[in-house]
Amino acid sequence: MTFKLGSESRNFGKESKNRFNVDDASVPGVDIIRKDLDPGIDAEANNDGTIFIGNHIQPGSTQERKVLMHEMKHMVDMQTGKLAYDDNSITWNGEEYRRLEGLVKYEGKWLPEGSTEFPWEKH
Repeated sequence: MTFKLGSESRNFGKESKNRFNVDDASVPGVDIIRKDLDPGIDAEANNDGTIFIGNHIQPGSTQERKVLMHEMKHMVDMQTGKLAYDDNSITWNGEEYRRLEGLVKYEGKWLPEGSTEFPWEKH
């Protein structure tokens, strides 16, 4: 059986969540919210499907794209059940890690959230 991609063109408009917009930070289906974040934090992927991106990130910059791609990986991991979190823990591939005051206990050590030593941050 073969499949053919349609040739129909659709105009979703600038405000649509189903369209990339080259002029600003946008990801189809995900609301990107610019705000002041704690020092050292560029962005956050949230359980409600939104991404916070720090006001210090230049719109349209290479850094903005890199940060958004990183946070989208977290969003995909959450949607597929690979990653979950709440105020007290992070669960990665079914294993729960305790979380307290900006730190996560991983392999017997308390590390700052976002540490590249965590397997969920290695992408």
